[in-house]
Amino acid sequence: MGLAGTLGLALTATSAMADTLPNDWADVEHQAQGQSLYWNAWGGDSNVNAYIDWVGDQLEQRWDIELVHVKLDDTAAAVSRVLAEKSAGNDDRGAIDLIWINGENFAAMKANDLLFGPWAEHLPNFALTNPSQQAEMTTDFTIPTEGYESPWGKAQLTFYYDSQRVENPPRDLTELLAWAEQNPGRFAYPLVPDFHGSTFLKQALIELSEDPEVLQQPAEEADIETVTAPLWAYLDQLHPWLWRQGQHFPSSGPELKSLMGDGELWLAFTFNPAEPAAAVASYQLPPSTRSYVLDNGTIGNVHFVAIPFNASHKAAAMVAANFLLSPEAQAYKQRLDVWGDPSVLDLDLLSEQQRLALTPADESPARLPAEALSRTLPEPHPSWMEAVEKGWLERYGSH
Repeated sequence: MGLAGTLGLALTATSAMADTLPNDWADVEHQAQGQSLYWNAWGGDSNVNAYIDWVGDQLEQRWDIELVHVKLDDTAAAVSRVLAEKSAGNDDRGAIDLIWINGENFAAMKANDLLFGPWAEHLPNFALTNPSQQAEMTTDFTIPTEGYESPWGKAQLTFYYDSQRVENPPRDLTELLAWAEQNPGRFAYPLVPDFHGSTFLKQALIELSEDPEVLQQPAEEADIETVTAPLWAYLDQLHPWLWRQGQHFPSSGPELKSLMGDGELWLAFTFNPAEPAAAVASYQLPPSTRSYVLDNGTIGNVHFVAIPFNASHKAAAMVAANFLLSPEAQAYKQRLDVWGDPSVLDLDLLSEQQRLALTPADESPARLPAEALSRTLPEPHPSWMEAVEKGWLERYGSH
């Protein structure tokens, strides 16, 4: 059976589960009172972890919900756990209540009937994302979310550099290769399958592809070897000029930032446009740090939370997801001294006071202007991420 057929079965199998929660939101909040909430979320950044701690404090004060942040290195581990529970017949006592998820893992969960829902449209604050006018709030790596996950932040691949050392940063991949040759050892990307490393591969795949539209369709519908050939040819040229000659790779985005702070790297990238400015504010990067996106745009997406089909505390998970979409939580998350993660809310639907809270007041020269983020490239179908990761590991994984 093809992916579309499998997804269709997933919708049929899981939609009935929404009946286990009351329709009235006040009743959902009442049901959530006193519940524990096991949130499986990436734990690789201290600022993100501190924000999740703050969310936990708010949930405890307002709804007597105890948030337990289960820190992940790889979200796929949470997906594997839910799948194992399903195989063991555990249909209502799951260990995971909420997952911070990306498109690749969302597609896998949807295809394997591992999601509870649809539920996102029942959240009172979901309407503030203006989903009918903002398609990215209901589409994840080309896969329609159909109410099975809720947005809570935005991301876009953003490059940053030390302007004391770099006068004219490269504006596309061709210039990046030339720059790397002229400045050996001063650029790197994280080890695949780290999300940042895989995102760099997808960015390169889009820019080097003769027909980027093919990437919006499942990889198995194309000649994968032909489509990815320009990517491998490019990396073969780039790797000798990378940090440690491309024989070793940083483990993650935070390590990339640390190498920038130490001056080992002069050029790097992040998936959070505000991260360079936040790192300058917290003295992790020098004040000479500046940000930019490539001339033809960079990959951007929305990140979501999802509820497993067998979550033990579905009401608490929904209350948490709704709080994450509140103007208060979105404004706090966006602060440079907190996280700097961009909001998913439509400012036109907010009060003047809420809009002001979500409008950055700082004038950090390391922060990219909002209008610069308009050149957003769509994520490829999640199967392409699997294809490039597999191909990369086969070619360079022994390094």
